[in-house]
Amino acid sequence: MNKHTLSVDQRPNDTPHFLDLEKGNLSSAKPSPLMAILGPENYRFARNIIKNPLSLIGIGLIVFFIIISFAAPLIAPPYAARDPYKIPRDGYGPVPKEPGTVWKSNPPPLPGWLKILGYQRWIHFFGTASGQWDIFYGVIWGARSALKVGVIIEALTLLIGVLVGSISGFYSGRIDTALMRITEIFMAFPFLLAALTLSAILTPILGKGLWPASIALIVFGWMSYARLIRGDVLTVREREYVLAARVIGAKDSRILRKHIIPNAIYPTMVLASLDIGTIVVSFAALSFLGIGTEVGYADWGQLISFARNWIPDLANYWYILVFPGIALLLFVLGWNLLGDALRDILDPRMRGRGN
Repeated sequence: MNKHTLSVDQRPNDTPHFLDLEKGNLSSAKPSPLMAILGPENYRFARNIIKNPLSLIGIGLIVFFIIISFAAPLIAPPYAARDPYKIPRDGYGPVPKEPGTVWKSNPPPLPGWLKILGYQRWIHFFGTASGQWDIFYGVIWGARSALKVGVIIEALTLLIGVLVGSISGFYSGRIDTALMRITEIFMAFPFLLAALTLSAILTPILGKGLWPASIALIVFGWMSYARLIRGDVLTVREREYVLAARVIGAKDSRILRKHIIPNAIYPTMVLASLDIGTIVVSFAALSFLGIGTEVGYADWGQLISFARNWIPDLANYWYILVFPGIALLLFVLGWNLLGDALRDILDPRMRGRGN
């Protein structure tokens, strides 16, 4: 061996090199404990989420509504324990009452936080709608309804879309042709009009409630996910690790579950996070049109529908529309901001631009 050649044991710096994700180059410094726990990709994802102000605002709004929904029984105790989503009424008068009016007829139980603030009786913090439905109660419990509707409908539509699109893209041929033609048939229907029609058909069968509108939104909401993930599966299925799995005899179901879907799902997940707000708005639109939940159900669309007869006089009765409208706006904004941030982080073309 040449005398100027150092052996492995004699090299002055034997520290392993790895990719420094903060600077985008190789470094000999040891990774942080968080990076060691999460892994390089998850660490980069978490770091970019924290550094992105839009994602922080979106996460903050989502967490706020989650807290409100879970704390609803403490913030606005239900008048009837068997039906907590039924908005309590202060009489039956047609004229709305302004914010701050004292509750006169059958007030709900006084929560501890009101006693701490020195209140001896319930007041209508946001006023009442036509029919004397308490808007504050409807907004608080409506957050739980929106979260339930958004998560359940989005999860089921995403599941159907991923299954259809993955099978279509993986097997191709006649299966792909048949599934995509079915998808295109469903896409030919106008989304909201089709959901409205199906919900109206299901309501006499299932009764008024969350399910008719939810089923209608699921039936006509999965197609965009199927088309998107199909294109990604067509790309991923030709990669080396998928071909290697085929060579060693892995089953199709295992290849899809372990290798293809996890590597093709990210764009679809971004779209799903954006669509949660759209789902809640669509559900509110069905409630506004009288299709979906029964009258008096704690739903933001239901509350907004109470303002229909007072639109010419909203200058005086602005609170009927403003408070549920602001809640709906902030809820949708939170998911949209989070979805935009996820798109920027997960899109490889956006990496390196200020990240």
